[in-house]
Amino acid sequence: MSRDAVIDRAAEQVGRAQADKALRPTIAGFFDEATYTVSYVVHDPATNEAAIIDSVLDYEAASGRTAHGSADRIVEYINTNNLKVMWLIETHAHADHISAAPYLQQKLGGKLAIGKEIIRVQEVFGKLFNAGTDFQRDGSQFDKLFEDGETFRIGELEGMALHVPGHTPADMAFLIGDAAFVGDTIFMPDFGTARADFPGGDARQLFQSIRRLLSLPDETRLFLCHDYKAPGRDEYAWETTVKQQREENVHVKDGVTEDEFVEMRTSRDKTLAMPNLIMPSVQVNIRGGRLPEPEDNGVSYIKIPVNAV
Repeated sequence: MSRDAVIDRAAEQVGRAQADKALRPTIAGFFDEATYTVSYVVHDPATNEAAIIDSVLDYEAASGRTAHGSADRIVEYINTNNLKVMWLIETHAHADHISAAPYLQQKLGGKLAIGKEIIRVQEVFGKLFNAGTDFQRDGSQFDKLFEDGETFRIGELEGMALHVPGHTPADMAFLIGDAAFVGDTIFMPDFGTARADFPGGDARQLFQSIRRLLSLPDETRLFLCHDYKAPGRDEYAWETTVKQQREENVHVKDGVTEDEFVEMRTSRDKTLAMPNLIMPSVQVNIRGGRLPEPEDNGVSYIKIPVNAV
């Protein structure tokens, strides 16, 4: 199916959900201020089937210790509302936080899913971290690799995976009913868009991916993976609409050309420092959120390549 045909089907899905409230998901956001990340529980109120999107494992870089406070908030919400987890979805291999998906899967069940282009990310970062032949670069750490336009269900809700590369080659947005979970493609309109300078990133692809998302119906709800509270705004926010983004996004609103965006994004990215947790996060997240195998002393180690990036 062509990319245009996929978006046409996605727009039809939004239309059905807008016309029938029973096809709209119930959504709860869980904000982790330490990483500025929003995790989501999305569920079908008719069946209580649910998906968890972009969960966070607490990680203290100085000590190398992990904790489950953020994830346990999700566990409590799931149990309190008697939800059944069907999917644990990652929009991409995050560079700013470690995924809690394996912990949540152990507690709650569900299939761990990501876009199929994770294989490209595994290849690039497998080399960077000298992961060796034991590290499989075939996506087998995940239960499901979604392709562009592939559909899925959460109870009676329709879901669709949309490939939106640019931030990384593997970024996916997940449309559930009339709500799109867009990962690190776009932020609140007053903050703009994601960076595109990681290995495999591409500012031109990012523009095209964002415009693809913004071709969805105006009333499509967009749920963001991060918010950094733009200057002048006092509250964190992570929900917007296609219409609002097209009218107000400071980087990519209607009228901004592809070349203008690429020039802006490329120049801006040169001024940005690497995320504080990029080395542990990517190293773990390409393994589906699992730590490297323990060494002979029973301890897992995270490598930090020196002068390599």
